[in-house]
Amino acid sequence: MQKIGSFELLHEDRHTGARCGRLYTAHGLIDTPVFMPVGTQATVKALEPRDLQELGASIILGNTYHLLLRPGTGVVEQSGGLHRFMGWNGAILTDSGGFQVFSLNNLNKIHEHGVEFSSHIDGSRLFLGPREAMAAQRALGSDIAMVFDECMPYPCDEQYAVRSVKTTLRWAAECAAEPRAAEQLCFGIVQGGEFTALREMCARELTAIGFDGYAVGGVSVGEPEDIMLRGVEDGLRFLPQDKPRYVMGLGDMFQMAESVARGTDMFDCVIPTRVARHGTAYTRHGSYPVKAAAFKLDERPVEEGCSCYCCRNFSRAYIRHLINVREILGVRLLTIHNMHRYLEFMREMREAILNDCFGEWRKKQSEILRPNGLKARNHAVVAMK
Repeated sequence: MQKIGSFELLHEDRHTGARCGRLYTAHGLIDTPVFMPVGTQATVKALEPRDLQELGASIILGNTYHLLLRPGTGVVEQSGGLHRFMGWNGAILTDSGGFQVFSLNNLNKIHEHGVEFSSHIDGSRLFLGPREAMAAQRALGSDIAMVFDECMPYPCDEQYAVRSVKTTLRWAAECAAEPRAAEQLCFGIVQGGEFTALREMCARELTAIGFDGYAVGGVSVGEPEDIMLRGVEDGLRFLPQDKPRYVMGLGDMFQMAESVARGTDMFDCVIPTRVARHGTAYTRHGSYPVKAAAFKLDERPVEEGCSCYCCRNFSRAYIRHLINVREILGVRLLTIHNMHRYLEFMREMREAILNDCFGEWRKKQSEILRPNGLKARNHAVVAMK
């Protein structure tokens, strides 16, 4: 029986940094590389926990900032914790709320031990720092808690970046000293923007503090794709091999494959659920707008050969109709399909690594997802983070 928090490295690709692993949590094991559906407000939009279980999700993400505001972490704690509150028996990772707080821009003020900010709901002044973020995640009872960090913007001058990384490291140490829920793991977050030396310093000092896993933050925040992937590589390079590595907020399929080639184990993003609400489907051959007029009489499934509930039972014409008349069922069915494709993509990736054919698989995916090369970046999708 593996110890909670242990990370077992199962196989490494011979030619890249890609690897398959297994992380043990209080709510089950997680095979990596893994994609975590985003359950911002204690729900993955349009999906039931039963759907997620049937789709094969092993871990989801909850958002501390949003749950802190509504319904309040006290309500969740009194209800028996986040798992019981939302009826999900798998693992949960909670972010610290730092990204949301810093995205408020002029509505926040940074202090030594946290950030004073205005609620996006009613404008009330609130404070969130390492102590408060860890207390909130302790009350939520997640399996993995993230440290409170400063997510710097892009672009960012080096002088500001140096100060920001020092703040992130100080707050990480404060988070590490805070008590946690029973069997709750804690991950540190590497920051440093586009500055390689800062990411190295941050990674080394976080490792010296000692965490159960490590994340790369401050990527996919509007920077060009080549700079983003370099930031991922810089963030991972100096992290321990025997701990899980998580790139936060990244969910473009091409970028995930490239990040896995650099040694990433975990991802999260709102893309599969958000684009479903706008009528877009993801398939093995790329994405397309189901809501387009071209599919008005199309009796084929959203993706031919797909085994998900949506594709087994309904046509493109029907899904298009539901989306265009704004019926909830259309969003739900397309979300089921998109999430199936994302989780299937990760299963295919794991299988390719285990079978020592990741290089061929990666090349094929690149030809589908980026036919014009690395710099053919979809700014609209990245902006959806």
